Amino acid sequence: MDVSQVTNVMEFEAIAKKKLPKMIFEYYASGAEDEWTLKENRSAFSRILFRPRILIDVTNIDISTTILGLNVSMPIMIAPTAMQKMAHPEGEFAIARAASSASTIMTLSSWGNSSIEEVASTGPGLRFFQLYVYKDRNVVINLVKRAEKAGYKAIALTVDTPRLGRREADFKNRFNMPPHLTLKNFEGMDIGKFDKNADSGLTKYVAGLVDRSLSWKDIAWLKTITHLPILVKGVITAEDAKIAVQTGAAGIIVSNHGARQLDYVPATIMALEEVVQAVQGKIPVFLDGGVRRGTDVFKALALGAAGVFVGRPIIWSLAADGEAGVSKALQMLREEFELTMALSGCRSLKEITRKHIAAPWDRAQITPRL
Repeated sequence: MDVSQVTNVMEFEAIAKKKLPKMIFEYYASGAEDEWTLKENRSAFSRILFRPRILIDVTNIDISTTILGLNVSMPIMIAPTAMQKMAHPEGEFAIARAASSASTIMTLSSWGNSSIEEVASTGPGLRFFQLYVYKDRNVVINLVKRAEKAGYKAIALTVDTPRLGRREADFKNRFNMPPHLTLKNFEGMDIGKFDKNADSGLTKYVAGLVDRSLSWKDIAWLKTITHLPILVKGVITAEDAKIAVQTGAAGIIVSNHGARQLDYVPATIMALEEVVQAVQGKIPVFLDGGVRRGTDVFKALALGAAGVFVGRPIIWSLAADGEAGVSKALQMLREEFELTMALSGCRSLKEITRKHIAAPWDRAQITPRL
């Protein structure tokens, strides 16, 4: 199949698999251990069914929204993924330009092959910066200050990675970053490369540099060094959602790190409603993980998400066709979501309600046995 024949974002994966070296494809594709959660992130969506409303005038549909006060064209944003130049030479630049063209938000990873400043220099656009907290807090201060200065609009603090999950494909492949690439944000700091002799270069890197002592008090500390809103990325329980609100988080990203950390945690779509109910509308909740269709976006919004972040489909579309591929992926998700809204009888995001879906945990609905 070539890119011109792609009709949904999942089809980019096969093209990417053909194009990329095995080590790199499997780095992006794999999950932790048995990969139960990796499969469940997708399959859980199929257990949520629609309750569409009919005979509503859906001539005009508006899918625009605001995220942390920022106007975006749709509630579909780009999740942070590391080392994007492994997928395509343009890497983060291509994704930044595609996000800007689509009038949506790109989240740049701390571990990008392009720096905060380089991505900002691609032109105007709404960008968040994903942050890993290093043992050396001066590194954190440096990153956050640079993101602020470069015009990034929020910090997405990853909180589920005190240690790297066991990604067995990376051990089998002795995963390492190609020698011509670096983690560009750390140039001149001597922490931009992996150990070539390790079973998994990334696992050894995280073990040596990322702070295992990270705790809730560090959100208060982060708030003293930046005026940017802080999104806590990696919350999947009501208990932690409540603490996130108390500590002054500006929002929550319900995420299981693309099923790459702790296996046998629930799919994010299954954890979403618990988190939404716990925050009681005090801060927005976003969903990250498993989104492959416009129908998935609608289901997340019906369960209370303010928007979704998409990860792997962006990497696959980047690998397949660079910026044009990413633009096509975003456009397909946009069109599918708009169609789902029309067929459900919703003309704007505020018309999407919990009653538009039936979930397995709902009490006796008249729905087929799942």
